[in-house]
Amino acid sequence: MVKEHHVRVYKSEENLPREDQLAFKIAQVAADPVAVSDEVTDMVINRVIDNASVAIASLNRAPIVAARAQALTHGPTTGGKGSKVFGIEERVAPEWAAWANGVAVRELDYHDTFLAADYSHPGDNIPPILAVAQHVGSSGQDLIRGIATGYEIQVNLVKAICLHKHKIDHVAHLGPSAAAGIGTLLGLDVETIFQSVGQALHTTTATRQSRKGEISTWKAHAPAFAGKMAVESADRAMRGQTSPVPIYEGEDGVIAWMLDGPDASYTVPLPTPGETKRAIMDTYTKEHSAEYQAQAWIDLARKLHGEHPEVTDPANVESVLIKTSHHTHYVIGSGANDPQKYSPTASRETLDHSIPYIFTVALQDGAWHHVDSYAPERAARPDTVDLWHKVTTVEDPEWTRRYHSLDIAEKAFGGSVVITLKDGTVITDQIAVADAHPLGARPFAREQYVNKFRTLAAGLVAEEEIERFLAAAARLPELAAGELDQLNIKAADGVIDLSAAPKGLF
Repeated sequence: MVKEHHVRVYKSEENLPREDQLAFKIAQVAADPVAVSDEVTDMVINRVIDNASVAIASLNRAPIVAARAQALTHGPTTGGKGSKVFGIEERVAPEWAAWANGVAVRELDYHDTFLAADYSHPGDNIPPILAVAQHVGSSGQDLIRGIATGYEIQVNLVKAICLHKHKIDHVAHLGPSAAAGIGTLLGLDVETIFQSVGQALHTTTATRQSRKGEISTWKAHAPAFAGKMAVESADRAMRGQTSPVPIYEGEDGVIAWMLDGPDASYTVPLPTPGETKRAIMDTYTKEHSAEYQAQAWIDLARKLHGEHPEVTDPANVESVLIKTSHHTHYVIGSGANDPQKYSPTASRETLDHSIPYIFTVALQDGAWHHVDSYAPERAARPDTVDLWHKVTTVEDPEWTRRYHSLDIAEKAFGGSVVITLKDGTVITDQIAVADAHPLGARPFAREQYVNKFRTLAAGLVAEEEIERFLAAAARLPELAAGELDQLNIKAADGVIDLSAAPKGLF
């Protein structure tokens, strides 16, 4: 049964015992040898496939090309055989594989999500845990246990502690969760995981300007950096190095100075000893390459495209008002007050955080594509720009309440739309969750994950390699020690030109 842990700031003279510190409790969860259930194992396989899908689709995008080139300058170290990088066969040091693969997984903003008090992409835990597993020769069962822990810790931190309110980037929950997952994978003791978690948190707290205004390529690098730091933190802790203590509750710690301050109080849920880790079951993936808040809106726009084709022409439309949650309005809606969200020359990273843009394109096209929908010529189309600038958002308290609901049956990430035509006609509709959500119109299951992989790998990976990877992923629980290299995917000949990578310092 889940136990709720009270977390607050302690003055130095209060001398909070280790066993009462959140990082130590996280370490205890990670060190618990509890078995992983069949349904969680099945979902871990789904997310390994999901991550591979989006990584392959982004192999020749600039951030991945640069990160891969950096990784290739850091060969395997003496502690293991090295780790694989998506698309190629070369081995690199595990922390650099975590870096390159983490960028590839995040670049298209197309993998899984969990939203509660804060925001997260728990699939970001997989690249660093898998990299370490390949390096040391772990088994499939070891990897499954490590990934289950990574999801468990990140999801529970996201349920309890809001980083966004204080403009701290959400990867501050990823550093500790990935470190915990690596601890489980390696079977480390509680003290070593405790030190690793503390170091990982300390090195991954940053402002969320990376997701504000003119969003840069660092958006894809931020979670990869957190994963890399988690690998390095585990290495340091294994060598006996210690971390700031108490990292969360200290008088000069994260909560006191980066979050709610010295009077803060949080309640963090964590599994009790012997309780199976199943938080991955509360997460959901994306059918579309866009910020998760946009998923339901793309689905609603596709529906309206078919039912009311007249709304696709700006000459017919007076206004489009989207009523939605606080987060959607203020982060990716007009409430963000970011003019870039209405700019036809904005970066892809900015456009995938613009509900006005995404809703407009999906409304006009009746579809969404991970490349074509963001193409500069698509964003600059005059009729699109005209309609786009008629779309605004507003917070609706009821949708905000449903967004924060702990009842999965009513928790929602959508809203309602009011389209007013110039002839006075008013068209209204609403959507609570994306079609691919577990409670949506077409929930994702293994078939959909496999289809997503096949679709995104088409033309980039040879057919026999596609089949080999999918078979290996399905057999993950049976993969023996040293067989996890089978989870890497090699691009087809000619897809990657390593000589075209940009030059840097390394």
